[in-house]
Formats: sequence, C-alpha cells, structure tokens
Amino acid sequence: MVNKLIYQGRMVADIELKRTTSDVAYAEFTIAWSERYKEIETKCFMRCKAWRKTAEFLNKYFKKGQEVVIEGKMITEQWQKDGENKSRTICQVDNVNFCGPKQKDRDMDGFNPIDDGDDELPF
Repeated sequence: MVNKLIYQGRMVADIELKRTTSDVAYAEFTIAWSERYKEIETKCFMRCKAWRKTAEFLNKYFKKGQEVVIEGKMITEQWQKDGENKSRTICQVDNVNFCGPKQKDRDMDGFNPIDDGDDELPF
C-alpha cells in the first residue's frame, strides 16, 4: 500500500515549536490552498505535524502566509478526553521544501552575500 502526500500551500499561522516531556521538538500547523473553476473557489485546510529537526527547520524558516511544499503521510491520531474517544486525521510531515517568492527576512545563517561591486572582471 502507498501512503504518500505532497501538498503545496500557505502557512495559516506562525509555527509554535513545542517539546515533549522527553525534550523532543515538534510543531503542529495548518497549511491552506485553493483552486478556482470559473466563479467557484474551493478552499482546503490540512492540519500537519512535524517532529525533531523538521519541526525546528519549519520554526526557523517559515512564517504565516509563506508558501511551502510538504511531503508526508496521512495518519489518524486517537485519544480519550473526558471518557470520550476522539480522533483526527493529519499529515505527518517527512520533508519540507521552499517554494514561491524568496522571503527577504529569512535568516540565512552560514551564507555569505555575493559581492556585486563594480570591480573589473579578471577576464
């Protein structure tokens, strides 16, 4: 069986990085996208969860409104609240990719700007 999802959408809100009691990083977030056919627009929202380095990467580089491509799989989380069984279907994120226009305020630690001065070329 195949359980592979690829979504391209926009971040609905800023990521809030959380940690489990054993200090494992995770982030829950929602991405949204829409498509239009004539006058009818269909909107879709997908709840997602990322763990460890992927969650930290999302928290560092992605903000509300920014485009993102996520790859993952569909899972159903189950729990009990007040004696009632609850469940929800989410995308468990495996990979995250940039897309859309470059963000000017993105923190690019470790990258040096290219000197585009008016110096003469060596050839």
